[in-house]
Amino acid sequence: MINRRRFVKSGSTGFAAVAMSACGSPGPAREDVTDLADADALAQAMLVSRGDVTPAELLAAAVQRMEAVNDKINAVVTSAVPEAEALAASGRLTAGAMQGVPYLIKDLTDVAGVRTTYGCRGMLDNIATSDAPIVAAVKQAGANIFGKTNTPEYGLIGTTESLALGVCRNPWNLQHSPGGSSGGAAAAVAAGIVPVAQASDGGGSIRIPASCCGLVGLKPSRGRMAGEEQGMALSDLGVRHAVSRSVRDSAMLLAVSEGQNPAFEPVGFVARPLERKLKIAFSTTSAKGSVPDPDVLAAQQKTAALCQSLGHEVVEAAPAYDGRAFETAFLDLWSRGAFGIRQSFLDQGTAPADLHKVLEPWTLYLAEHFANLAPDRISNVMETFEQVRRVVTEFMLDFDVWLTPVLSSAPPVVGEQGPDVELEVLEQRTFDYVAYTPLANVLGTPAISLPMHWNDQNLPIGSMFTANSGNERLLLELAYQLEIAQPWAARRATL
Repeated sequence: MINRRRFVKSGSTGFAAVAMSACGSPGPAREDVTDLADADALAQAMLVSRGDVTPAELLAAAVQRMEAVNDKINAVVTSAVPEAEALAASGRLTAGAMQGVPYLIKDLTDVAGVRTTYGCRGMLDNIATSDAPIVAAVKQAGANIFGKTNTPEYGLIGTTESLALGVCRNPWNLQHSPGGSSGGAAAAVAAGIVPVAQASDGGGSIRIPASCCGLVGLKPSRGRMAGEEQGMALSDLGVRHAVSRSVRDSAMLLAVSEGQNPAFEPVGFVARPLERKLKIAFSTTSAKGSVPDPDVLAAQQKTAALCQSLGHEVVEAAPAYDGRAFETAFLDLWSRGAFGIRQSFLDQGTAPADLHKVLEPWTLYLAEHFANLAPDRISNVMETFEQVRRVVTEFMLDFDVWLTPVLSSAPPVVGEQGPDVELEVLEQRTFDYVAYTPLANVLGTPAISLPMHWNDQNLPIGSMFTANSGNERLLLELAYQLEIAQPWAARRATL
Protein backbone atom coordinates (compact mmCIF):
# COMPACT_ATOMS: atom_id res chain seq x y z
CA MET A 1 0.00 0.00 0.00
CA ILE A 2 1.28 3.44 -0.96
CA ASN A 3 1.88 5.78 1.98
CA ARG A 4 1.98 9.60 2.04
CA ARG A 5 2.37 12.08 4.91
CA ARG A 6 1.42 15.74 5.42
CA PHE A 7 -2.13 15.78 4.13
CA VAL A 8 -2.46 19.45 5.08
CA LYS A 9 -0.09 22.15 3.85
CA SER A 10 -0.35 25.89 3.95
CA GLY A 11 -1.18 27.59 0.69
CA SER A 12 -3.45 24.83 -0.67
CA THR A 13 -6.12 25.98 -3.08
CA GLY A 14 -9.20 24.64 -4.81
CA PHE A 15 -12.39 22.83 -3.77
CA ALA A 16 -10.63 20.15 -1.72
CA ALA A 17 -8.45 22.66 0.07
CA VAL A 18 -11.41 24.84 0.97
CA ALA A 19 -13.17 21.77 2.32
CA MET A 20 -10.12 20.74 4.31
CA SER A 21 -9.78 24.07 6.03
CA ALA A 22 -13.46 24.85 6.48
CA CYS A 23 -14.77 21.53 7.68
CA GLY A 24 -14.66 20.93 11.39
CA SER A 25 -15.18 17.18 11.02
CA PRO A 26 -12.54 14.81 12.43
CA GLY A 27 -11.05 11.71 10.88
CA PRO A 28 -9.34 11.29 7.52
CA ALA A 29 -8.24 14.95 7.17
CA ARG A 30 -5.81 14.78 10.10
CA GLU A 31 -2.10 15.09 9.35
CA ASP A 32 -0.98 11.84 10.96
CA VAL A 33 -2.91 9.63 8.50
CA THR A 34 -0.34 7.89 6.30
CA ASP A 35 -2.24 5.11 4.52
CA LEU A 36 -4.18 6.15 1.44
CA ALA A 37 -6.92 3.68 2.40
CA ASP A 38 -7.57 5.87 5.45
CA ALA A 39 -7.94 9.09 3.44
CA ASP A 40 -11.38 10.29 2.47
CA ALA A 41 -12.05 11.41 -1.10
CA LEU A 42 -11.41 15.09 -0.45
CA ALA A 43 -8.08 14.29 1.18
CA GLN A 44 -7.12 12.10 -1.75
CA ALA A 45 -8.07 14.82 -4.24
CA MET A 46 -5.98 17.32 -2.27
CA LEU A 47 -2.95 15.05 -2.46
CA VAL A 48 -3.33 14.96 -6.23
CA SER A 49 -3.88 18.71 -6.56
CA ARG A 50 -0.69 19.37 -4.57
CA GLY A 51 1.35 16.84 -6.52
CA ASP A 52 2.01 14.69 -3.45
CA VAL A 53 0.49 11.66 -5.16
CA THR A 54 -0.56 10.88 -8.72
CA PRO A 55 -3.94 9.59 -9.90
CA ALA A 56 -2.13 6.43 -11.00
CA GLU A 57 -0.84 5.87 -7.46
CA LEU A 58 -4.29 6.43 -5.98
CA LEU A 59 -5.77 3.94 -8.41
CA ALA A 60 -3.02 1.40 -7.75
CA ALA A 61 -3.71 1.60 -4.01
CA ALA A 62 -7.45 1.08 -4.55
CA VAL A 63 -6.89 -1.83 -6.92
CA GLN A 64 -4.41 -3.41 -4.50
CA ARG A 65 -6.94 -3.18 -1.70
CA MET A 66 -9.69 -4.55 -3.96
CA GLU A 67 -7.55 -7.53 -4.92
CA ALA A 68 -6.80 -8.20 -1.26
CA VAL A 69 -10.39 -8.24 0.00
CA ASN A 70 -12.87 -8.64 -2.86
CA ASP A 71 -12.75 -12.43 -2.90
CA LYS A 72 -14.06 -12.31 0.66
CA ILE A 73 -16.85 -9.75 0.20
CA ASN A 74 -17.74 -9.82 -3.53
CA ALA A 75 -18.35 -6.08 -3.61
CA VAL A 76 -16.89 -5.24 -7.03
CA VAL A 77 -18.47 -7.35 -9.78
CA THR A 78 -17.27 -5.67 -12.99
CA SER A 79 -13.77 -4.32 -13.59
CA ALA A 80 -12.92 -1.24 -15.60
CA VAL A 81 -9.36 -1.12 -14.26
CA PRO A 82 -7.53 -1.02 -17.63
CA GLU A 83 -9.63 1.93 -18.76
CA ALA A 84 -9.07 3.69 -15.43
CA GLU A 85 -5.33 3.06 -15.59
CA ALA A 86 -5.16 4.57 -19.07
CA LEU A 87 -7.13 7.61 -17.93
CA ALA A 88 -4.97 8.07 -14.82
CA ALA A 89 -1.84 8.03 -16.98
CA SER A 90 -3.25 10.36 -19.62
CA GLY A 91 -3.35 13.57 -17.61
CA ARG A 92 -6.94 14.11 -18.80
CA LEU A 93 -8.67 13.81 -15.42
CA THR A 94 -10.50 17.02 -14.56
CA ALA A 95 -8.94 19.13 -11.81
CA GLY A 96 -12.15 19.15 -9.79
CA ALA A 97 -13.28 18.16 -6.31
CA MET A 98 -12.63 14.46 -7.06
CA GLN A 99 -9.45 14.86 -9.10
CA GLY A 100 -7.95 11.39 -9.51
CA VAL A 101 -10.14 9.79 -6.81
CA PRO A 102 -10.89 6.12 -7.63
CA TYR A 103 -14.63 5.62 -7.77
CA LEU A 104 -17.10 2.75 -8.10
CA ILE A 105 -20.57 2.83 -9.67
CA LYS A 106 -23.51 0.69 -8.59
CA ASP A 107 -24.50 -1.87 -11.20
CA LEU A 108 -27.89 -0.25 -11.73
CA THR A 109 -26.27 2.87 -13.23
CA ASP A 110 -24.84 3.20 -16.73
CA VAL A 111 -21.19 3.92 -17.47
CA ALA A 112 -20.44 4.17 -21.19
CA GLY A 113 -18.59 1.11 -22.47
CA VAL A 114 -19.07 -0.87 -19.25
CA ARG A 115 -21.68 -3.54 -18.69
CA THR A 116 -24.78 -2.82 -16.61
CA THR A 117 -26.24 -6.13 -15.44
CA TYR A 118 -28.86 -4.87 -12.97
CA GLY A 119 -27.90 -7.99 -11.00
CA CYS A 120 -29.85 -10.03 -13.55
CA ARG A 121 -28.83 -13.24 -15.34
CA GLY A 122 -30.58 -12.01 -18.47
CA MET A 123 -28.48 -8.82 -18.64
CA LEU A 124 -24.93 -10.10 -18.14
CA ASP A 125 -23.90 -9.01 -21.63
CA ASN A 126 -25.59 -5.60 -21.55
CA ILE A 127 -23.03 -2.88 -22.38
CA ALA A 128 -24.04 0.73 -21.69
CA THR A 129 -23.65 3.15 -24.58
CA SER A 130 -23.71 6.38 -22.57
CA ASP A 131 -23.11 7.71 -19.07
CA ALA A 132 -25.98 8.29 -16.68
CA PRO A 133 -26.17 12.00 -15.73
CA ILE A 134 -24.79 11.36 -12.25
CA VAL A 135 -21.85 9.47 -13.76
CA ALA A 136 -21.17 12.34 -16.13
CA ALA A 137 -21.22 14.70 -13.14
CA VAL A 138 -18.60 12.80 -11.14
CA LYS A 139 -16.42 12.40 -14.21
CA GLN A 140 -16.60 16.15 -14.65
CA ALA A 141 -15.44 16.47 -11.04
CA GLY A 142 -12.38 14.33 -11.81
CA ALA A 143 -13.41 10.92 -10.47
CA ASN A 144 -11.71 7.88 -12.00
CA ILE A 145 -14.24 5.04 -12.36
CA PHE A 146 -12.66 1.58 -12.21
CA GLY A 147 -15.56 -0.79 -11.63
CA LYS A 148 -19.18 -1.58 -10.82
CA THR A 149 -20.55 -2.78 -7.47
CA ASN A 150 -22.82 -5.64 -6.53
CA THR A 151 -26.58 -5.17 -6.32
CA PRO A 152 -29.62 -7.47 -5.99
CA GLU A 153 -31.65 -8.05 -9.14
CA TYR A 154 -32.91 -4.63 -10.29
CA GLY A 155 -32.43 -3.34 -6.74
CA LEU A 156 -35.74 -4.87 -5.68
CA ILE A 157 -34.77 -6.05 -2.18
CA GLY A 158 -32.83 -4.85 0.85
CA THR A 159 -29.99 -7.40 0.80
CA THR A 160 -27.43 -8.18 -1.92
CA GLU A 161 -27.53 -11.88 -2.84
CA SER A 162 -28.44 -12.15 -6.52
CA LEU A 163 -28.21 -15.36 -8.52
CA ALA A 164 -26.37 -13.46 -11.25
CA LEU A 165 -23.67 -11.69 -9.22
CA GLY A 166 -23.48 -13.80 -6.08
CA VAL A 167 -23.63 -13.05 -2.39
CA CYS A 168 -22.09 -9.79 -1.16
CA ARG A 169 -20.84 -9.96 2.42
CA ASN A 170 -20.48 -7.41 5.19
CA PRO A 171 -16.85 -6.48 5.99
CA TRP A 172 -17.74 -6.19 9.68
CA ASN A 173 -18.80 -9.85 9.77
CA LEU A 174 -18.73 -12.04 6.67
CA GLN A 175 -21.70 -14.08 7.88
CA HIS A 176 -23.89 -10.99 7.62
CA SER A 177 -25.30 -8.97 4.74
CA PRO A 178 -24.13 -5.44 3.91
CA GLY A 179 -27.76 -4.62 3.14
CA GLY A 180 -29.07 -3.51 -0.21
CA SER A 181 -29.67 -2.61 -2.76
CA SER A 182 -26.40 -0.61 -2.71
CA GLY A 183 -24.77 -3.45 -0.78
CA GLY A 184 -21.70 -3.73 -2.97
CA ALA A 185 -21.07 0.01 -2.76
CA ALA A 186 -21.29 -0.01 1.03
CA ALA A 187 -19.16 -3.14 1.40
CA ALA A 188 -16.47 -1.61 -0.84
CA VAL A 189 -16.33 1.57 1.24
CA ALA A 190 -16.44 -0.23 4.59
CA ALA A 191 -13.61 -2.51 3.43
CA GLY A 192 -11.47 0.50 2.46
CA ILE A 193 -11.37 -0.15 -1.30
CA VAL A 194 -12.67 3.38 -1.90
CA PRO A 195 -13.63 6.18 0.50
CA VAL A 196 -16.96 6.81 -1.22
CA ALA A 197 -19.06 4.99 -3.82
CA GLN A 198 -22.13 5.74 -5.91
CA ALA A 199 -25.43 4.41 -4.59
CA SER A 200 -29.16 4.75 -5.24
CA ASP A 201 -32.28 4.64 -3.10
CA GLY A 202 -35.81 3.63 -4.12
CA GLY A 203 -37.01 2.31 -0.77
CA GLY A 204 -34.01 2.77 1.50
CA SER A 205 -31.20 1.43 -0.68
CA ILE A 206 -28.66 4.09 0.33
CA ARG A 207 -29.62 4.24 3.99
CA ILE A 208 -30.02 0.49 4.54
CA PRO A 209 -26.45 -0.49 3.53
CA ALA A 210 -25.06 2.63 5.20
CA SER A 211 -26.60 1.43 8.46
CA CYS A 212 -25.41 -2.13 7.92
CA CYS A 213 -21.83 -1.11 7.10
CA GLY A 214 -21.19 1.81 9.48
CA LEU A 215 -21.28 4.55 6.84
CA VAL A 216 -22.89 7.88 6.02
CA GLY A 217 -25.80 7.47 3.63
CA LEU A 218 -27.70 10.55 2.43
CA LYS A 219 -30.86 10.09 0.38
CA PRO A 220 -31.46 13.44 -1.39
CA SER A 221 -34.82 15.03 -2.07
CA ARG A 222 -36.77 13.78 -5.07
CA GLY A 223 -35.67 15.80 -8.10
CA ARG A 224 -32.51 17.15 -6.47
CA MET A 225 -29.85 15.25 -8.40
CA ALA A 226 -28.57 15.59 -11.97
CA GLY A 227 -30.91 13.89 -14.42
CA GLU A 228 -33.77 13.88 -11.93
CA GLU A 229 -34.79 17.54 -12.13
CA GLN A 230 -37.84 17.24 -14.34
CA GLY A 231 -40.94 15.11 -14.26
CA MET A 232 -40.45 13.65 -10.80
CA ALA A 233 -43.88 12.56 -9.58
CA LEU A 234 -45.14 10.99 -6.37
CA SER A 235 -44.69 7.58 -7.98
CA ASP A 236 -40.99 8.23 -8.75
CA LEU A 237 -39.31 6.63 -5.75
CA GLY A 238 -35.66 6.36 -6.74
CA VAL A 239 -32.84 8.88 -6.31
CA ARG A 240 -29.06 8.56 -6.71
CA HIS A 241 -26.22 9.71 -4.50
CA ALA A 242 -23.49 7.86 -2.53
CA VAL A 243 -22.30 6.14 0.63
CA SER A 244 -19.19 7.43 2.36
CA ARG A 245 -17.06 7.25 5.49
CA SER A 246 -17.00 11.00 6.14
CA VAL A 247 -19.82 13.54 6.17
CA ARG A 248 -17.83 15.94 4.04
CA ASP A 249 -17.47 13.38 1.24
CA SER A 250 -21.25 13.00 1.09
CA ALA A 251 -21.53 16.79 1.11
CA MET A 252 -19.00 17.05 -1.71
CA LEU A 253 -20.77 14.42 -3.83
CA LEU A 254 -24.03 16.30 -3.39
CA ALA A 255 -22.38 19.55 -4.47
CA VAL A 256 -20.82 18.13 -7.62
CA SER A 257 -23.83 16.08 -8.74
CA GLU A 258 -26.93 18.04 -7.78
CA GLY A 259 -29.03 19.18 -10.71
CA GLN A 260 -30.67 22.51 -11.46
CA ASN A 261 -34.22 21.97 -10.27
CA PRO A 262 -36.04 25.32 -9.98
CA ALA A 263 -38.01 23.88 -7.06
CA PHE A 264 -34.89 23.90 -4.88
CA GLU A 265 -32.25 26.36 -3.86
CA PRO A 266 -28.85 24.84 -4.74
CA VAL A 267 -27.18 23.26 -1.73
CA GLY A 268 -23.58 23.76 -2.83
CA PHE A 269 -20.82 22.42 -0.61
CA VAL A 270 -21.85 22.20 3.04
CA ALA A 271 -18.62 22.53 5.02
CA ARG A 272 -19.53 23.42 8.60
CA PRO A 273 -21.47 21.90 11.48
CA LEU A 274 -24.78 23.17 12.75
CA GLU A 275 -24.77 26.49 14.59
CA ARG A 276 -28.32 26.52 15.95
CA LYS A 277 -30.56 24.38 18.12
CA LEU A 278 -33.14 22.11 16.58
CA LYS A 279 -36.47 20.69 17.63
CA ILE A 280 -36.22 16.97 16.91
CA ALA A 281 -39.10 14.51 16.81
CA PHE A 282 -38.06 11.08 18.08
CA SER A 283 -39.87 7.77 17.62
CA THR A 284 -38.86 4.11 17.47
CA THR A 285 -42.16 2.29 16.90
CA SER A 286 -42.94 1.93 13.19
CA ALA A 287 -46.15 3.28 11.72
CA LYS A 288 -47.61 -0.23 11.63
CA GLY A 289 -46.89 -0.66 15.34
CA SER A 290 -43.78 -2.86 15.24
CA VAL A 291 -40.83 -2.21 17.52
CA PRO A 292 -37.16 -2.65 16.67
CA ASP A 293 -34.85 -5.20 18.22
CA PRO A 294 -33.48 -4.25 21.67
CA ASP A 295 -30.02 -3.31 20.36
CA VAL A 296 -31.55 -1.03 17.72
CA LEU A 297 -33.83 0.55 20.31
CA ALA A 298 -30.92 1.17 22.68
CA ALA A 299 -28.89 2.72 19.86
CA GLN A 300 -31.64 5.21 18.98
CA GLN A 301 -32.10 6.16 22.62
CA LYS A 302 -28.38 6.92 22.84
CA THR A 303 -28.57 9.05 19.69
CA ALA A 304 -31.50 10.97 21.11
CA ALA A 305 -29.60 11.53 24.36
CA LEU A 306 -26.57 12.78 22.42
CA CYS A 307 -28.76 15.25 20.54
CA GLN A 308 -30.14 16.51 23.85
CA SER A 309 -26.64 16.90 25.24
CA LEU A 310 -25.83 19.11 22.25
CA GLY A 311 -28.66 21.44 23.21
CA HIS A 312 -31.36 20.22 20.85
CA GLU A 313 -34.93 19.76 22.02
CA VAL A 314 -35.91 16.12 21.54
CA VAL A 315 -39.61 15.30 21.71
CA GLU A 316 -41.06 11.81 21.54
CA ALA A 317 -43.61 12.15 18.75
CA ALA A 318 -44.63 10.54 15.47
CA PRO A 319 -47.18 11.28 12.74
CA ALA A 320 -50.37 9.26 12.99
CA TYR A 321 -51.04 7.51 9.70
CA ASP A 322 -52.08 3.96 8.79
CA GLY A 323 -48.78 2.15 8.50
CA ARG A 324 -50.25 -1.10 7.24
CA ALA A 325 -52.18 0.67 4.48
CA PHE A 326 -48.98 2.50 3.55
CA GLU A 327 -47.01 -0.77 3.41
CA THR A 328 -49.64 -2.38 1.18
CA ALA A 329 -49.65 0.64 -1.13
CA PHE A 330 -45.86 0.65 -1.29
CA LEU A 331 -45.77 -3.04 -2.22
CA ASP A 332 -48.33 -2.41 -4.96
CA LEU A 333 -46.27 0.42 -6.47
CA TRP A 334 -42.95 -1.40 -5.96
CA SER A 335 -44.31 -4.41 -7.82
CA ARG A 336 -45.12 -2.25 -10.86
CA GLY A 337 -41.40 -2.02 -11.64
CA ALA A 338 -41.02 -5.80 -11.53
CA PHE A 339 -44.03 -6.18 -13.83
CA GLY A 340 -42.38 -3.84 -16.34
CA ILE A 341 -39.14 -5.82 -16.14
CA ARG A 342 -40.95 -9.10 -16.78
CA GLN A 343 -42.83 -7.56 -19.68
CA SER A 344 -39.63 -6.25 -21.26
CA PHE A 345 -38.20 -9.78 -21.38
CA LEU A 346 -41.40 -11.09 -22.89
CA ASP A 347 -41.35 -8.32 -25.49
CA GLN A 348 -37.77 -9.28 -26.38
CA GLY A 349 -38.82 -12.85 -27.11
CA THR A 350 -38.31 -14.70 -23.84
CA ALA A 351 -40.87 -17.49 -23.64
CA PRO A 352 -43.08 -17.32 -20.53
CA ALA A 353 -41.89 -20.78 -19.53
CA ASP A 354 -38.28 -19.55 -19.63
CA LEU A 355 -38.68 -16.43 -17.50
CA HIS A 356 -37.37 -18.27 -14.45
CA LYS A 357 -34.06 -18.74 -16.29
CA VAL A 358 -33.45 -14.99 -16.54
CA LEU A 359 -35.40 -13.50 -13.62
CA GLU A 360 -35.31 -14.42 -9.94
CA PRO A 361 -38.32 -15.80 -8.04
CA TRP A 362 -38.68 -12.54 -6.07
CA THR A 363 -38.88 -10.44 -9.25
CA LEU A 364 -41.46 -12.78 -10.76
CA TYR A 365 -43.41 -12.85 -7.49
CA LEU A 366 -43.62 -9.06 -7.46
CA ALA A 367 -44.56 -8.98 -11.14
CA GLU A 368 -47.38 -11.45 -10.55
CA HIS A 369 -48.56 -9.39 -7.57
CA PHE A 370 -48.95 -6.36 -9.81
CA ALA A 371 -50.61 -8.37 -12.58
CA ASN A 372 -53.30 -9.47 -10.14
CA LEU A 373 -54.14 -5.97 -8.90
CA ALA A 374 -57.48 -4.44 -9.75
CA PRO A 375 -57.29 -1.92 -12.65
CA ASP A 376 -57.91 1.06 -10.37
CA ARG A 377 -55.48 -0.04 -7.68
CA ILE A 378 -52.62 2.31 -8.56
CA SER A 379 -54.91 5.33 -8.42
CA ASN A 380 -55.89 4.15 -4.94
CA VAL A 381 -52.20 3.80 -4.07
CA MET A 382 -51.61 7.40 -5.05
CA GLU A 383 -54.53 8.47 -2.88
CA THR A 384 -53.04 6.57 0.08
CA PHE A 385 -49.66 8.19 -0.49
CA GLU A 386 -51.19 11.64 -0.74
CA GLN A 387 -53.04 11.12 2.55
CA VAL A 388 -49.81 10.04 4.25
CA ARG A 389 -47.97 13.00 2.71
CA ARG A 390 -50.50 15.45 4.15
CA VAL A 391 -50.30 13.89 7.63
CA VAL A 392 -46.51 13.85 7.73
CA THR A 393 -46.18 17.33 6.23
CA GLU A 394 -48.44 18.75 8.90
CA PHE A 395 -46.54 16.84 11.59
CA MET A 396 -43.20 18.20 10.40
CA LEU A 397 -44.40 21.79 10.67
CA ASP A 398 -43.57 21.49 14.38
CA PHE A 399 -40.12 19.94 13.94
CA ASP A 400 -36.84 20.54 12.14
CA VAL A 401 -35.93 16.86 11.78
CA TRP A 402 -37.31 13.48 12.76
CA LEU A 403 -35.08 10.80 14.36
CA THR A 404 -35.96 7.11 13.88
CA PRO A 405 -34.17 3.80 13.41
CA VAL A 406 -33.01 3.01 9.88
CA LEU A 407 -33.84 -0.67 10.22
CA SER A 408 -35.64 -2.85 12.71
CA SER A 409 -32.57 -5.02 13.31
CA ALA A 410 -28.81 -5.19 12.99
CA PRO A 411 -27.48 -6.51 9.65
CA PRO A 412 -29.20 -9.82 8.86
CA VAL A 413 -27.36 -13.08 8.41
CA VAL A 414 -26.69 -13.93 4.77
CA GLY A 415 -29.54 -16.07 3.46
CA GLU A 416 -32.28 -14.73 5.74
CA GLN A 417 -33.54 -12.66 2.82
CA GLY A 418 -31.94 -14.61 0.00
CA PRO A 419 -33.47 -15.65 -3.32
CA ASP A 420 -34.27 -19.19 -2.17
CA VAL A 421 -36.44 -18.12 0.80
CA GLU A 422 -40.13 -19.02 0.45
CA LEU A 423 -41.66 -15.96 -1.17
CA GLU A 424 -44.42 -15.07 1.29
CA VAL A 425 -41.89 -15.42 4.10
CA LEU A 426 -39.43 -13.26 2.17
CA GLU A 427 -42.05 -10.56 1.72
CA GLN A 428 -42.79 -10.46 5.43
CA ARG A 429 -39.13 -10.47 6.45
CA THR A 430 -38.30 -7.71 3.98
CA PHE A 431 -41.01 -5.31 5.02
CA ASP A 432 -40.47 -5.92 8.72
CA TYR A 433 -36.75 -5.22 8.22
CA VAL A 434 -37.22 -1.99 6.21
CA ALA A 435 -40.20 -0.66 8.14
CA TYR A 436 -38.73 2.86 8.46
CA THR A 437 -37.06 3.71 5.14
CA PRO A 438 -39.70 3.72 2.34
CA LEU A 439 -41.59 6.71 3.73
CA ALA A 440 -38.97 9.24 2.65
CA ASN A 441 -39.03 7.82 -0.88
CA VAL A 442 -42.78 8.31 -1.11
CA LEU A 443 -42.64 11.77 0.43
CA GLY A 444 -39.63 12.77 -1.65
CA THR A 445 -37.89 14.12 1.44
CA PRO A 446 -34.18 13.92 2.28
CA ALA A 447 -33.04 11.47 4.95
CA ILE A 448 -29.63 10.45 6.22
CA SER A 449 -28.32 7.36 7.98
CA LEU A 450 -25.41 8.04 10.34
CA PRO A 451 -23.14 5.37 11.90
CA MET A 452 -23.83 6.25 15.50
CA HIS A 453 -23.54 2.84 17.17
CA TRP A 454 -22.28 -0.75 17.05
CA ASN A 455 -23.90 -3.56 19.01
CA ASP A 456 -22.23 -6.16 21.24
CA GLN A 457 -21.45 -8.29 18.18
CA ASN A 458 -19.59 -5.32 16.63
CA LEU A 459 -22.26 -4.89 13.95
CA PRO A 460 -23.13 -1.31 12.92
CA ILE A 461 -26.52 0.22 13.70
CA GLY A 462 -27.39 3.51 12.03
CA SER A 463 -29.68 6.31 13.11
CA MET A 464 -31.88 8.06 10.56
CA PHE A 465 -32.72 11.75 10.46
CA THR A 466 -35.42 12.94 8.06
CA ALA A 467 -36.07 16.57 7.11
CA ASN A 468 -38.53 18.45 4.95
CA SER A 469 -38.04 18.45 1.19
CA GLY A 470 -35.04 20.47 0.05
CA ASN A 471 -33.36 20.53 3.48
CA GLU A 472 -30.22 18.54 2.71
CA ARG A 473 -28.09 21.36 4.11
CA LEU A 474 -29.71 21.01 7.52
CA LEU A 475 -29.13 17.25 7.58
CA LEU A 476 -25.49 17.61 6.59
CA GLU A 477 -24.83 20.33 9.17
CA LEU A 478 -26.39 18.14 11.87
CA ALA A 479 -24.34 15.18 10.62
CA TYR A 480 -21.13 17.20 10.92
CA GLN A 481 -22.07 18.11 14.48
CA LEU A 482 -22.72 14.49 15.42
CA GLU A 483 -19.53 13.33 13.68
CA ILE A 484 -17.53 15.77 15.80
CA ALA A 485 -19.35 14.83 19.01
CA GLN A 486 -19.04 11.09 18.47
CA PRO A 487 -16.37 10.39 15.83
CA TRP A 488 -16.69 7.18 13.83
CA ALA A 489 -13.85 7.43 11.30
CA ALA A 490 -11.35 5.53 13.46
CA ARG A 491 -13.74 2.58 13.83
CA ARG A 492 -12.99 0.44 10.79
CA ALA A 493 -13.89 -3.03 9.63
CA THR A 494 -10.91 -5.38 9.44
CA LEU A 495 -10.68 -8.29 7.01
